[in-house]
Amino acid sequence: MLGSCLEAVKKTVPLVHNITNYVTVNDVANALLACGGSPIMSDEPEDVEDITSICSALNINIGTLNQRSIEGMFRAGARANALGHPILLDPVGAGASALRTDTAVRILEELRPGVIRGNVSEIKTLALGSGKTRGVDADAADTVTDRNLDAMVDFAKAFAARTGATVAITGAIDLVADDRACYVIRNGRPEMSRITGTGCQLSGIAAAYAAANPGNRTEAVAAAVCLMGLAGELAFARMQPGDGNSTYRNRIIDAIYNMDAETLNRGAKYELR
Repeated sequence: MLGSCLEAVKKTVPLVHNITNYVTVNDVANALLACGGSPIMSDEPEDVEDITSICSALNINIGTLNQRSIEGMFRAGARANALGHPILLDPVGAGASALRTDTAVRILEELRPGVIRGNVSEIKTLALGSGKTRGVDADAADTVTDRNLDAMVDFAKAFAARTGATVAITGAIDLVADDRACYVIRNGRPEMSRITGTGCQLSGIAAAYAAANPGNRTEAVAAAVCLMGLAGELAFARMQPGDGNSTYRNRIIDAIYNMDAETLNRGAKYELR
């Protein structure tokens, strides 16, 4: 059950090194604390190797790139790989600029992250970004719907097989796949898209879940995705007249903090394909 992945995080309190974007860095740190993990933030190239060495996982988010942070990502990633720590890549905005696309593809090819989390367009950009991919990757849709679900499950599994990573495609319907199985997840609220940073928070949480559950990485990432979506549902149910997206953001973090294994097992909405 997914709740066991949650309990592993709370028991081990994994320290996650985040090289993440400046817009959401505080929310990522608080979400990690809320889920039972521990955050540390550093993108200075002279600092990142030492920081990664004391952590259990590395979360790389390309949302606010600069040349210094890019160097930090590759130095930290090389160190994480040498230590056998899981790396999560969040390719924010891949496809929007040459720098973002090229950096994301380089990270994918050179650092071989164990988890990749993004929306459909970002994952599709990664799948096609090297110019070496055809077939099912080229046929990926722009959104995951019930109508194209079978094809998108095949796409997620194929990309996972090619990269060796657990692939999480998040949206109205979330997919978390490896080369053998795909979790189709239907937790969440559309209002979550009105808050900057819920995806970034999820990436930090998923890195913690991957670190705390090394033997069942795909299930752990699926648990993190269900956790975030369920927190959005519980937080929305507690909204009061006059509350807005700032209150909703805080209520989501509170819902993550108060989540337990029983609540997650009961509220997770998923099927395996």
